Amino acid sequence: MYQVIKGYRDNAALRRSFNELAEKTFGLSFEDWYQNGFWGDNYDPHSIVIDGKIAANVSVNRTEMLLDGVPKRFLQLGTVMTDERYRNLGLCRTLLEFIEAEYAGRTDGVYLFANDSVTEFYPKFGFRKAKEYQYSKIVENMGGCELEPAPMNGPAAWSALEAAIRGNRFRGRLDMVNNPELILFYVTKYMRENVFYHRATDTYAIAEQENGRLFLHNVFSVRLTDPDEVAALFGAQVKEVVLGFAPKRCKGWTAAELWEEDSTFFVKGSEWERFEKEKLRIPSLSHA
Repeated sequence: MYQVIKGYRDNAALRRSFNELAEKTFGLSFEDWYQNGFWGDNYDPHSIVIDGKIAANVSVNRTEMLLDGVPKRFLQLGTVMTDERYRNLGLCRTLLEFIEAEYAGRTDGVYLFANDSVTEFYPKFGFRKAKEYQYSKIVENMGGCELEPAPMNGPAAWSALEAAIRGNRFRGRLDMVNNPELILFYVTKYMRENVFYHRATDTYAIAEQENGRLFLHNVFSVRLTDPDEVAALFGAQVKEVVLGFAPKRCKGWTAAELWEEDSTFFVKGSEWERFEKEKLRIPSLSHA
C-alpha cells in the first residue's frame, strides 16, 4: 500500500528521503534552500510514500505572474521522479491525476519543462508542446561598467536582494511576482557571482557575460524600467544583449524561437494560445 502526501517540508525524515531521491535522479538537493529559509509555500512536493520513503514525486510550484500587469495564477510542475525500484507502476500518473483534481478551476494554466526522454508521456494527460521566444539585440554601448559585483555569499546579501525583488518596479511583459524564494534558489546555489548592483539607481541585475554577450536574466529596480538602460550600465564590453524575459516594448529587439536541450516546454489550458501568438517566454529564473 502507498500514500500520497504533500506539505511535508518541515518533516526532517521525509525531506531527507525527498532529497535523497532528487540527488539520485537529478544530482540536486533542496536542503540548503530549506536551511537558508527560502523553501516557502509556493513549492510543494506531492509524493508517494512506500515503507516510509519517498518512492515518486511531482512537485507543484505556484507561479503567480503579471501578464501586461494583469495577475495570472499559473502552476508549474517539476522534480518529476520515481525511485528505480518502483518505476512502471503508474505512480507518476497517480500523482498527476491527484494534482489535476486538487487544482481544478484554480489556475489560469499549467506548464512544465520535460526531459527529452519523456516527451511522449505528458500528452497522455492533456499537455501539448508549446513555443517560447527569446529576445536579443546588437548594441553599441559606451564607457566602462558602472555596476559593482554583489556576491550572494550570505544572509545580508540575500536579504538585500529579496527586498529589491519585493519592491521591484522593473517589468517585462510576463513577470513572476510574490515568489522571491525561487529566484533566491538560483542565486544562493548556482549564481552567487552573477548578481550586480548599481548604487545610484538602487538596481540589481542578474546576468551572465561571455565574449561580449550579456545574458540578462532579470532586473530588480526602483527607478529603471527599460532593459536598454540596464544593459548600458555594463559598458562598452557588451556587444549583444539577450533577455531572460519578454520585454515590455519589443521594438528594436529580435524574437527567435527558443530551444534548449532537455527542456521541452509543455502547457495545458487556453491561456497559452495568447502566450505563443504574442511571442512570450517564461522568465528564465522562474523554472522550478
